[in-house]
Amino acid sequence: ADIGSTVLLTGETGTGKEVFASYIHNISNRKNHNFIVVDCTSLPEALMESELFGYEKGTFTGALSSGKKGMIESANGGTLFLDEINSLPLSLQGKLLRVIETKSIKKLGSAKPQPVDFRLIVATNVDLTKCIEEKTFRSDLYYRLNVLPFHLPPLRERREDIIPLAKRFLEEFQQAY
Repeated sequence: ADIGSTVLLTGETGTGKEVFASYIHNISNRKNHNFIVVDCTSLPEALMESELFGYEKGTFTGALSSGKKGMIESANGGTLFLDEINSLPLSLQGKLLRVIETKSIKKLGSAKPQPVDFRLIVATNVDLTKCIEEKTFRSDLYYRLNVLPFHLPPLRERREDIIPLAKRFLEEFQQAY
C-alpha cells in the first residue's frame, strides 16, 4: 500500500474492485488525503476532459466564472481511482499517459502545467490486451498501468470465503437493524 506504484485491478463486475482500491488507500500513507473515485462509464465523453483536468475561468461558454478543479487535482496527495478504465476515450488515454509520465496536469484553457502527486489505481472488468488488439486501448498506457496487477476472482471461485463473508454481513446487519 505504501509503495505508491500504479495498481491495475481486474475482475468481473461485483468482485469488489472498488472496495479493494479503497482498502489500499486506507492502509497507505495517503489515507489522510482524498480518495477520488471516477467511473469512466458514467461521464459523457464531452465532459470527461473538463471533469478530470478541470478548467480555467472563461475557458468555454457555460463554464464557471471561477474555473473548476478537476478530479485529478482533487486527488492531489491522495488516491485517484479510475473504474472501468477501458471506457476512457482514446483521446483522453494519451492525456492520462502524459499525466502519469510528467506528474503534472494542464487545465483546459491553461498553458501552464501544474504539478500533481497522487496514487493511481485503475480497474476493469474486461481484458485490456484484447482492447489493445481491437485498437480501443493504448498499449503504452496499459504498460504504465500494469505495474502492480491484481486479479480479483469471483466468489464462485473462492467458496471458502462464503461463510466468513456471510457471518460478517450478518453481524453488520444485526448492528444496523
